[in-house]
Amino acid sequence: MKNRNENNSDYTRIQLKAFRELFIVATCTALAIFCIATLRNYGLGENYPLLVGIALLLCILLLFLIFVFAKRYMKPFQDIDRQLDALLSDDSSEIHLSKELASTEQKIVALRQAMEKRLFDAQLAEQRKNELVMYLAHDIRTPLTSVVGYLNLLDEAKDMPEEQREKYTHITLDKANRLEKMINEFFEITRYSLQQIRLNKATVDLCYMLVQLTDELLPVLTRNGNTSVIKMDNEDITVYGDREKLARVFNNILRNAAAYSYPNTEIVISAEEHDGNVEIKFRNQGKMLPPEKLETIFEKFYRMDDARNSDSGGTGLGLAISKEIITLHGGTVRAESENDTVTFIVTIPLENTLS
Repeated sequence: MKNRNENNSDYTRIQLKAFRELFIVATCTALAIFCIATLRNYGLGENYPLLVGIALLLCILLLFLIFVFAKRYMKPFQDIDRQLDALLSDDSSEIHLSKELASTEQKIVALRQAMEKRLFDAQLAEQRKNELVMYLAHDIRTPLTSVVGYLNLLDEAKDMPEEQREKYTHITLDKANRLEKMINEFFEITRYSLQQIRLNKATVDLCYMLVQLTDELLPVLTRNGNTSVIKMDNEDITVYGDREKLARVFNNILRNAAAYSYPNTEIVISAEEHDGNVEIKFRNQGKMLPPEKLETIFEKFYRMDDARNSDSGGTGLGLAISKEIITLHGGTVRAESENDTVTFIVTIPLENTLS
């Protein structure tokens, strides 16, 4: 609203200035006509050549004033057009407009900064994607080589003891599952670039959803001896949103908490109402995250440094997609970390605040 008012004041100043000068030109023209009429009454009308000459001179003067006026008031718009051309051609020169368009100049500068940031973010995401594809392609070789190697052993050693055969079969299956996960990550990268998130909103029972989610992820949580507990003073809290998409968000966050929690620790999930919003927290005990990583973990294709060397490391898309979904719901998501505790905080409006 502030920018719109500032731009209106820019154009209002130009309009007032134009009105004043047009009024002066019109007044001078009226005076000139009055003078000609007065002189004609005093006998100038009998001297037609002189009368025509004076009229032509006034017409030329009037046309000259109109030309000067038009050129003068076209200049601000020409300046805007020139700066927009420079913006489109990636010209990095400093932006300057006339004093009458000071706020418009600020808006164009802000537009350039926004475009530069979007370009930087896109280039950074592309770089991360390429690095991720490179890592995945490199890492695929290891389980694939193992699968082929153990299958060859099983195929060649027909008289292999049953206990050893069972051991090799288990290793092969484990490596094949890891290989399948990596291939699925390739598809996830492509799908993220093509997908368009659409919401199908309805009233969602938050407590029921969280209980159902923790039950479904029990095998993931217990893999390292972790447990989960839900703490809600009001179990009747409901939110207006897309049940499937919100479940995906909470699933991503809870999986992330399980992946980076210390073994045999508890993950606490809580929900409270605050000023028309519901605040859902996922708190786990794990390695403390520095502030710079807290700012980047929601960026697409971002992975923790140690994720590349662990089975828990994914494409880095889960949290980025979660942020997009929560933003579409009119909410926010952020992370905090202190004293070996990591907390993900999701805030969602209780009512339908978005059209």
